[in-house]
Amino acid sequence: MTARGKARKQALDILFESDIRSHSPLDILDSRLEVELGPDARPIREYAGTLVRGVTEHRRKIDELISTYAQGWDMDRLPTVDRNILRLAIFEILWGAEIPDAVAIDEALNLAKLLSTDESAGYVHGVLGRVSSIKSDLAL
Repeated sequence: MTARGKARKQALDILFESDIRSHSPLDILDSRLEVELGPDARPIREYAGTLVRGVTEHRRKIDELISTYAQGWDMDRLPTVDRNILRLAIFEILWGAEIPDAVAIDEALNLAKLLSTDESAGYVHGVLGRVSSIKSDLAL
């Protein structure tokens, strides 16, 4: 896994925890940025922080897009991991100028294959492909 891939996974972990615990992702990020001691302590990668802050800042628009293009699924019915994979990838597609859309989509598919159901990767690919194809038409 690449350095950015590991950062995406860290960001996904924080966003997932935020959803499950109903806590602010920024508060969770801040608590993780404190120096942790012990054999399992892992520093938060800079890009993971960028992703968490970006998703948090643009969450209203991101969730609106997911609701619009996640055909047949309400936000609340989407598996938590899939919802947050979509949030990360949509942030990278729309606001991550240095990340090609194909890379953001591919990384999201890898996370979906690794962490979610067998059907999730196809579903995630469909939503992200649609968002990528219309991004020039979106008012951000």
